[in-house]
Amino acid sequence: MIFATNLGAANAADSAVVLMYHRFGEARFPSTNVTVKQFESHIEELSKDQYSVRPVPEIIAALRAGQSLPDNTVGISIDDAYLSVYKEAWPRLREAKFPFTLFVATEPVNNRSPGHMSWTQIRELADAGVTIANHSTTHPHMPFLSPSRNFAEFKNSNARFKAELGKVPSLVAYPYGEYSLAVRKETVRAGFVAGFGQHSGVIHKGSDFFNLPRFVFSEVYGDLGRLRSAARALPLRARDVTPADMLLKKSNNPPLLGFTVDNIPPNQLSRLACYVSGQGKAQIERLGEKRIEVRMAQAFRAGRTRINCTFPEKGGRWRWFGRQFIVPPN
Repeated sequence: MIFATNLGAANAADSAVVLMYHRFGEARFPSTNVTVKQFESHIEELSKDQYSVRPVPEIIAALRAGQSLPDNTVGISIDDAYLSVYKEAWPRLREAKFPFTLFVATEPVNNRSPGHMSWTQIRELADAGVTIANHSTTHPHMPFLSPSRNFAEFKNSNARFKAELGKVPSLVAYPYGEYSLAVRKETVRAGFVAGFGQHSGVIHKGSDFFNLPRFVFSEVYGDLGRLRSAARALPLRARDVTPADMLLKKSNNPPLLGFTVDNIPPNQLSRLACYVSGQGKAQIERLGEKRIEVRMAQAFRAGRTRINCTFPEKGGRWRWFGRQFIVPPN
């Protein structure tokens, strides 16, 4: 199948955005669902000439190689292979000729779990040009598992992909977007070329390609204004980020998030703002011209906490940098 790429976006860029969905038209699950009406509005918006919708593997390969992409390049990803992907999303994406990546956890499909796609349906998508990627075997909380168990999650799922589809995926999305340095080690060992989380942000050449951001959409966070803001987002290039590990211990909870900003003039850094889920706007300290430290009001609760740092640019666009931290259960 030939996919449209909206080549009307003429200006060159060295960054791209990946959008993330789970369910479509499943009102019982509002936190992971977008309505069909919302999704249709997203497709209509992304069909405009200002956007270039490209396959996620193509985006990753171009940015890793330092190649330019059209401005407002967007990739589409969907997690978990719910049946509504096949019934609702796939026909609409196919009609729009939009490429997308489907991240599949193999055990629910193997077990014919209610509400999930079958291998026959997944093969149909793969044969039509959809990228099928890894989402583990059992969809566990990987930072809390042993290295051997995490490697088995990747090894077993890849064996199933090989048996069902004839090839092993090169991309992985971590269940719940939960990432740690220990998980990264097993991701590399398993042979993946890139891994995705569920924190907001923009991919660029300097990104950590094993902890890549995606803008997540749901009923509450699925309005057209947010789609436009995300699809037109620009990178906030943060380097020397600390802490490097997203899995926190009691000794560094809350974390002292620090990073150096390379693409914002120092005299404008006062316009940078960072927000912590459950806490609101965080205090920012400047250390020298370009070094930033984000200070949290209190320790994070068990589970996932996201931090989003944004900077307003001309034309109503925003620069984004995000992190998702994980705190073990008590």
